[in-house]
Amino acid sequence: MKKYLFSIICFLILVPTAAMAERYAVSVPKANIRSGPATKYDWVWQVGKFYPIEVKKKKGNWYYFQDYEGDAGWIHNSLIDKIQSIITTKETCNIRTGPGTKNQIAFSVGPGISFRVVTRKGNWIHVEHADGDKGWIHKSLIW
Repeated sequence: MKKYLFSIICFLILVPTAAMAERYAVSVPKANIRSGPATKYDWVWQVGKFYPIEVKKKKGNWYYFQDYEGDAGWIHNSLIDKIQSIITTKETCNIRTGPGTKNQIAFSVGPGISFRVVTRKGNWIHVEHADGDKGWIHKSLIW
């Protein structure tokens, strides 16, 4: 009985936390990430368009989030939208002309480059950068 009750309590505690996390992306060219939920707080870093975030909690029009590296901050809701996006996480990420390693490399990027998701095909993601460059990236290279 104790095991059963413990399982129910864990489920009730963990599920709301997981359900609260929502993925968004920056929808403007540059956004200030702040140390608190208002413009009176210092901005601690800036991010560019399509930067993906995982919102953990909301306070008025401000969202507290974590990024792909676990860094956290506050962003105003007018600077983000429900855009499917990814960010590169590996030292070298080849962006290809088609979905597969037999396709030519269109360009390469390092870690921390954001893209909007255009479509998916198996383990490959067709992406577009804020500057308009497009290509395909393997899902093992992104968050």
